[in-house]
Amino acid sequence: MAGIWRNGVALITASILGACASTAPRHEQKPSARYTFWRPAPVQGAAEPSDVVKQAPPEAWRRIAPENLLVMDLKDGARVVIELAPDFAPVHIANIRAFARAGWWNAATIYRVQDNYVSQWGNGDATGPLPAGVVKQPPAEYDRALAGLPFRPLGYPDSYAPVTGHSDSWPVGTDPETGRAWLTHCYGYVGVGRDLSPDTGTGGELYAVIGHAPRHLDLNIALIGRVIEGMPALSARPRGTGALGMYETPAKEAIPIARVRLAVDMPEGERPAYEVLRSDSDSFSRVVTGRANRGGEFFIRPAGGVDVCNVPVPVRKVGG
Repeated sequence: MAGIWRNGVALITASILGACASTAPRHEQKPSARYTFWRPAPVQGAAEPSDVVKQAPPEAWRRIAPENLLVMDLKDGARVVIELAPDFAPVHIANIRAFARAGWWNAATIYRVQDNYVSQWGNGDATGPLPAGVVKQPPAEYDRALAGLPFRPLGYPDSYAPVTGHSDSWPVGTDPETGRAWLTHCYGYVGVGRDLSPDTGTGGELYAVIGHAPRHLDLNIALIGRVIEGMPALSARPRGTGALGMYETPAKEAIPIARVRLAVDMPEGERPAYEVLRSDSDSFSRVVTGRANRGGEFFIRPAGGVDVCNVPVPVRKVGG
């Protein structure tokens, strides 16, 4: 009986649908919506990026101002040099300059090394008075106005921003509808440690990305610059075994910092000097094309596309 009933229901349903179909107004069938996909268009014979950098003319390079170079010397002899980005986080960077000049990080430590994530340094839970001139609660400098920024679009889609590209050789995400722009969390980029919002961090605790680009942090933390020399001193360290990669026995494991200075405050003969490839140069455009279309004897199939964090901006050390 059950089987007959199911068949009966099927027949009744078919009859009802048939009746509805015969009385319903007829419409011309519209074509079904089709998804559109971005498809890579590989460029054959693109120049090798390293060759482009070697051949870049002098005018394709921008000298980094010494007031935008933060030099961190570790007690084991290693040195880390950070280029600051004052156009994106001016209040935090003013704080960082004040911290450096006050010797805030002298005798501080690298106390957190989390695998495939970040290396962090500072004074940890220090509760002493802040140096003169430090703003205790800076604004949330997580993005800024796009207007007034030179901008070279990357030309490829992104999962975290409507449009990505470079501004004065910094990788940025942008939203043309809101008119905002922000630095992206790429390998080697340096951000400000903070507590839960509304805290924005003073800049006294800093971290550097030592793994795959954690772009989910974009627009949530103030990025203040990038490491341009000495990344192994941050990334090639034993991983912390505590929560979030913290060293569980800081007295034994933490890496002591000897001092942190601004290059502009160092004796002129000791100042390191660097140049960065200008993102508005033809050489930079050729680097981007080369990164998106790797060739040579090894690569069989060029990707035909590239992520903004997979275009490391060329930097070179020069004489003072």
